[in-house]
Amino acid sequence: MRMIRWDPWYRCIKKGGVCPNCYKCSEFGTNRSGEGKLVQTVDFDLPMKHLRGLGYKINCQFNPVVVCEYSDFFDADADKWRDYVWKIIKHRRDLEFKLITACPERLKEHVLQSWGSGYSNVTIACRCEDQRSADERLPILLELPALHKEIYHLPMLEKIDIEKYLTGGEIERVSCGGEKGDGARKCDYAWILDTREQCIRNNVSFSFLQTGSRFERDGRIYEIPADKQTSQAKKADISFTRQTEPEGRDPYDSILLHLSKSKFRGYFTLPIDMRKYCRKKGLDVIKRHAFDFVRQRLAPSYIKNDGSQTPMHGHPVFIAQHATATCCRDCLQKWHYIPKGRKMTETEIIYVVELIMEWIKRDLEKYKK
Repeated sequence: MRMIRWDPWYRCIKKGGVCPNCYKCSEFGTNRSGEGKLVQTVDFDLPMKHLRGLGYKINCQFNPVVVCEYSDFFDADADKWRDYVWKIIKHRRDLEFKLITACPERLKEHVLQSWGSGYSNVTIACRCEDQRSADERLPILLELPALHKEIYHLPMLEKIDIEKYLTGGEIERVSCGGEKGDGARKCDYAWILDTREQCIRNNVSFSFLQTGSRFERDGRIYEIPADKQTSQAKKADISFTRQTEPEGRDPYDSILLHLSKSKFRGYFTLPIDMRKYCRKKGLDVIKRHAFDFVRQRLAPSYIKNDGSQTPMHGHPVFIAQHATATCCRDCLQKWHYIPKGRKMTETEIIYVVELIMEWIKRDLEKYKK
C-alpha cells in the first residue's frame, strides 16, 4: 500500500507548541509570525480527478489518504468548503481518509447530517505535540462520534503520558515523529520508545514515522537530512500492530510466522545431532533446561554480557532462542515487547519458554531424522 497526502486547503492555524519552528510555513513560503490567508490548493478535489480512460487518479492502492497534514481539517475559515469535501469523502468509499486536526472540538458541528456515529472510511487523527495539548484535546477526541480514532505526536516535543487515554480501547493507533526544518527542536528516541510501550501495554497499534531533523539517541544528537528522516525511522523497525488472534488459532502462529520472514531468524534449524538429543532426552527435559537458561541468562534486571549471553551452538535451546528472538533482552524488547532494565515476570518467563519449546516441536515435526 502507498500512502498519499491530500491538502484541499492550506493555512497554519497557529495552535499549540508546534508553532515557533513550524516547517510547514517555510515549505509554503509563509511567514511564521502570522497565520496568513487560507488558500484553496490545486488539489482541492484530488480524489475526484480522473486519468484519461483509466478511472480515478488515486485508487485504493494509495490508502490511507492523509488529509490536511499541512493545515487543519477543521480550520474555521474552511467551513465554506468543508461540506463539499465531506461529499467527496462520502462518495469515495473505496478510499480510507485520515483527517488530521488539532481542533477536535469542532467535529460535532461540522459534519454532514449523514455522519451519524461516523463514516467507516474516515479516521479522526488528533495532533498532540506535548503533554498540555494531549490533556486538552484527547478527552474531546474520546467523546467524539467517530468510528476510528488515532493520536498524532507529530512533531513530538517532549515525553507524553497518554496511557489513561488508551485504556478504553477507542484509540486504534498512535503515530510519532520528530520536528523537521531549520531550528527544529530535538526528538528523543526515549520518548518514542516510552510511547511505544504505552501502546503495547494497551494493545494499541504504534508507528514511528520520522526522526525529525535533530534526533537524540542514548545522549547523542544526530542531524538527520530531510530525505533520510523517514527511512531512518523505518530502519528502527519498532512499529507495533495490535494483536487480534482469530478464535481457535494457535497463539504462537503469528509470532513464529513473523519471525520466519526475517532473513536471520528464518535461517535457523536444529542440526541432526540436536534433534537426536531432543528425542533421546524427551521434551520435558529440554523444557527444564529452557527454564534454567531463561531464568539465569535472561530474567535478571541487569545482565553483564547482555547481547552475547546465548551461544550459537551447544544446546537445542540456544538455537531455538536465536530463531525465536529470545536470545537477549534487546531482542525480547524489539520482538516480544518485554522491556529491558527490569526483572522478567514469571508470566513472561513462561511465555518465552513455551515459545522456545513450540519452535523446537515444529522443527522436530518438520524434520523427522
